[in-house]
Amino acid sequence: MPETIAVHRPRFHAYLDVAVVVAVLVCTNLIAHFTTVWASMAAVPIAAAVLLGLAWSRGLGWAELGLSPRHWRRGTLYALGAVALVLTVVAVAIALPLTRQFFLSNRYATVSGALIASMIVIPLQTVIPEELAFRGVLHGTLERVWGARGVFAAGSLLFGFWHIASSLGLTTGNQGLTGILGGGVFGQIAGIAGAVVATAIAGVAFTWLRRRSGSLLAPIALHWSLNGVGALAAALVWHVTLS
Repeated sequence: MPETIAVHRPRFHAYLDVAVVVAVLVCTNLIAHFTTVWASMAAVPIAAAVLLGLAWSRGLGWAELGLSPRHWRRGTLYALGAVALVLTVVAVAIALPLTRQFFLSNRYATVSGALIASMIVIPLQTVIPEELAFRGVLHGTLERVWGARGVFAAGSLLFGFWHIASSLGLTTGNQGLTGILGGGVFGQIAGIAGAVVATAIAGVAFTWLRRRSGSLLAPIALHWSLNGVGALAAALVWHVTLS
């Protein structure tokens, strides 16, 4: 009997680590979206720091977290490729009238606001802490329990669910989506479902880059380019539309 307990104890601890990480992420998401403005700004970066501390105390190494210096060069190459790809896709999208309308997001209606969001708010408040949490700590923790399949499936699905709260007003703040889905309850639900699916798929791409390059630099670059370049593109479209 004692031998059986000894065999299963490390496995139990690994599952417990996953549960703790997920619990921290859930609490962080609720605090970030349903409390004060200051809490929403600080919650995710603080949670990322806490999760890194927990991961380190549980024995996750730099390589498991995607932070090993020996992978920086490979990570940088994949990062540059990811940014170049997004820049190309966005350039084509804003050039076509059919897809240009989806960049008309009210939050990026001014160039100055888009620049601040793209270069400061998005990387420091969203991209870097989220990647540290999801493709760093959660990735390393899940891989210990379920391996690559678990990382891709559970990690990407959780990343999709992470965006439910942030997509509650998605359709009302985007003219292109409002025109297609409407601004009512159905449009809101459809917008949330679409955001969850889209971000889960993005999570798969981020995870692939993380595993392929061995570094967080690549998913951070892709994540930033999707959000930051998207914000700048939105400001450009608004400027062209209003001029």
